[in-house]
Amino acid sequence: MIGVFDSGLGGLSVLAAIARACPRADLTYLADTAHVPYGDKEDDFIRGRVLGIGRHLVAQGCDMVVVACNTATAAAVQALRTELHGIAVVGIEPGVKPAAQSSATRRIAVLATESTAGSDRLARLIREHAQGVHVHVEPCPGWATRVETLHLDGAALAAEVRAKVEPLLDDGADRLVLGCTHYSFLTPLLAPIVAGRADLVDVAEAVARQVARLATPGTQGNARLKLLATARPERLHAALPRLGLGHLAERAGPAGLASI
Repeated sequence: MIGVFDSGLGGLSVLAAIARACPRADLTYLADTAHVPYGDKEDDFIRGRVLGIGRHLVAQGCDMVVVACNTATAAAVQALRTELHGIAVVGIEPGVKPAAQSSATRRIAVLATESTAGSDRLARLIREHAQGVHVHVEPCPGWATRVETLHLDGAALAAEVRAKVEPLLDDGADRLVLGCTHYSFLTPLLAPIVAGRADLVDVAEAVARQVARLATPGTQGNARLKLLATARPERLHAALPRLGLGHLAERAGPAGLASI
């Protein structure tokens, strides 16, 4: 069984990609909704949550754990790999490398939470994979919360997104990296703004391919999906059709409460 977790709903974009790449796998998704969002939390706090959730998923029978959160990956994926010795742990990182490699203007932008924007891990990605490329890191406070509350449209949010993105495009960025899994669900707002000027870079499919490569016979099953949350689990199941993931709701039972 493959365990996937995030602070809330954002990692569902990664879960959906994994479900496509591993259609027979049994999946468990855990949303740490009691502590969402992670983007404004201290690294030590995030690390404690990540280690506790990882242990919980292994106790549930998961033989692979996917950290479907850029902030949690930056803060704690190495500690989790040490903690879960012998268990495959897959993290997610902003797609700086593919964006830099494909940029024609040699100018890219990373849309990120406040925590990811200031992380050493993102700084390292930029140093290692974007030499000779101008990288603008743009913190987007509040965007993850908008997704969590399913406020995905409306004039105010559209104006806020446009105000963040248009200066980046005017500055010549031709690749916009979605540095938070929640931002995948803002694509309907982002795509019309960047159309003809830039491409959005989302690494969910790349993570799913890595999961498929690491999958073992033990990760195969009957395409079951278990949904867990540390608070308000009923909202997790109800959110799936609102996020365009009704097909996942069809294979999931009632969401359960995880006490971690």
